[in-house]
Amino acid sequence: MFNNENKPKGLKRVYLATLNSARAFKWLIKNEAAFRQELLLLVIAIPITFLFEITVNEQLILIIAILFILFTEILNTAIEAIVDRVGLEIHPLSGLAKDLGSAAVFISLVIAVLTWLAILW
Repeated sequence: MFNNENKPKGLKRVYLATLNSARAFKWLIKNEAAFRQELLLLVIAIPITFLFEITVNEQLILIIAILFILFTEILNTAIEAIVDRVGLEIHPLSGLAKDLGSAAVFISLVIAVLTWLAILW
């Protein structure tokens, strides 16, 4: 059975989790072109939200829609990493897992586009 006694607690746990997240973001920026493109989309989208006469809540919704793309891309990359870790040989289930992750990213893109259209149109 797993022992939780040695796991960090409190602020130390939060600090270590933040370091892990920072390491992951650094890796994504260095190694994942799609993540870099979507991050650029976020950087461009944030100031664009100030060009329209919309509420702060609507601005947040537009930004969250783009953040959701990044979130989904991270999960997709995690799926790909796990599949590659298990084995690099071609297997239908490995391909399916990667395709499903890609489909999730596509759906997040559709959600973002529809959200932006609904608010700005």
